Amino acid sequence: MKYFLAALAVVLFQFSGSAQNSFKSKAEIAIAARVETLRNAMIDADGSKLKALTSINLSYGHSNGVVQNQAVFIEKIVNGESDFVTIEFQNQTIEILGDNAIVRHNLVAHTKDGGVDKDIKLGIMLVWKKYKNKWLLIARQAFKLPS
Repeated sequence: MKYFLAALAVVLFQFSGSAQNSFKSKAEIAIAARVETLRNAMIDADGSKLKALTSINLSYGHSNGVVQNQAVFIEKIVNGESDFVTIEFQNQTIEILGDNAIVRHNLVAHTKDGGVDKDIKLGIMLVWKKYKNKWLLIARQAFKLPS
């Protein structure tokens, strides 16, 4: 009987650990939704959605070292200078730290910047902050992935 209870305890412990990993918190679900809305707004070049998703103090870093504020980030997408035809986020992780969230993923995209077709794959880190029950993007940094 002792061995049965010990085995049952081990099985239950393992199940509870794997079950917890499959559930996401409300904050993680909210962040994932905001990231998806950001992805679509970038493809659609929707300036009003981009503005609603980002902080006025946004720091938007590109893999080449260029850093843009909110106004420039939105302007470059809306005017087509930065034209995303497709965007896919791969291997996304979300870490909630109180009223802050760190999202990491690989961005795989097809762009048509200045009329030139290009395929890109970059690492991305996004930092979101919760203001009055609304998550806003406050920082983004892209980086080149090893080949």
